[in-house]
Amino acid sequence: MSEQNTDLRETVRRRYAAAAVQVTEGGTACCGPQAIEVDENFGSTLYAADEREALPAEAVAASLGCGNPIAVAELHEGDRVLDLGSGGGIDVLLSARRVGPTGKAYGLDMTEEMLALALANQRKAGATNVEFLKGTIEAIPLPADTIDVVISNCVINLSTDKPAVFAETFRILTPGGRLGVFDVVADDELTPAQRAERGDYVGCVAGALSFAEYRAGLEAAGFTDIDITPTHTVADGMHSAIVRAIKPTTATQQAAEQTDASAEACCGVTACCTPAEQTTTPGITVGEAKTASGCACTN
Repeated sequence: MSEQNTDLRETVRRRYAAAAVQVTEGGTACCGPQAIEVDENFGSTLYAADEREALPAEAVAASLGCGNPIAVAELHEGDRVLDLGSGGGIDVLLSARRVGPTGKAYGLDMTEEMLALALANQRKAGATNVEFLKGTIEAIPLPADTIDVVISNCVINLSTDKPAVFAETFRILTPGGRLGVFDVVADDELTPAQRAERGDYVGCVAGALSFAEYRAGLEAAGFTDIDITPTHTVADGMHSAIVRAIKPTTATQQAAEQTDASAEACCGVTACCTPAEQTTTPGITVGEAKTASGCACTN
């Protein structure tokens, strides 16, 4: 890891460690812990009132995300779910209620202070199907093919190595496993410099990927059925977005690879028999490529 990336990670760690300390030791209001100050685009107000009321006040107060991944993750009884960057544990505890006693909810965080807060919240909630892990989202401390659903709430944008996050997420998901996260995503027209002008790295803005970059990163890791849907604007050209994707089963992946190979070979052209078809061999026409290949598709 470069020195700049190491410094950025340490800046992120310090920011969230301070947030955990604020909840546990300071900022206590007369009626409970004081929520960490964020604007209306981030924080616990993005959760339904009944969800907030069912959890320890400290878990709610420590919420810093840009959405509610539980609302989009489609969790089922018995699922094994992992929350990347679990913070004070709000999404882990909500997930544990959804997956029930036959399921399990894991939380992963690199910050000792947040992990201590999350464990305290787990005890207060009486959640027995929960486990919090220390580590980074670029090197997830779980075996391959063991998690059914990965969730996250405005954390992936904080990583300085997003390809590693996508690769690790793909690795630990079971075949057919699902990714369902909230994250900040930038319009494709914005350069990294323009994103930095709109907010800092620890504020979940400067490190955000564009829509095209996010999709390309997930595809490179092997994900399919990718859908990125903006929900609300957090800065000019920057959006909170729901990101969904699937780790294909082996049979599905093989079929897709065979289809891709057939399409590439068909008639010596790409996008065969469509208005977008183009020859794969420079210097010859589409018709000549089809004739040379002996392909029956000549339209």
